[in-house]
Amino acid sequence: MFILVCFDIVDDRVRYRVVKTLKGYGVRVQKSVFECSDMTEHRFLKLMADVEKHIDHGEDTVRYYPLCRACVRGVEFSGTGRPPNMDRCMTV
Repeated sequence: MFILVCFDIVDDRVRYRVVKTLKGYGVRVQKSVFECSDMTEHRFLKLMADVEKHIDHGEDTVRYYPLCRACVRGVEFSGTGRPPNMDRCMTV
């Protein structure tokens, strides 16, 4: 499963903790965006639980977008960066 995680976190310390957590699951592709390509359902639920325990649900936003293999192949981008890692991308 491929998950795109986007976030908007107000507090710097909370943001640091969330970024540190997400680095254990995927690759940072923009300041507030991570691509997580080696996800099982169990691993995805663990990722969500690990992130959710840090955020302020009244101020912060985290969005999780599961993408199918065909959707990931269709990702386009401009500027610097690399295409998403499809090597270990499972189907949704």
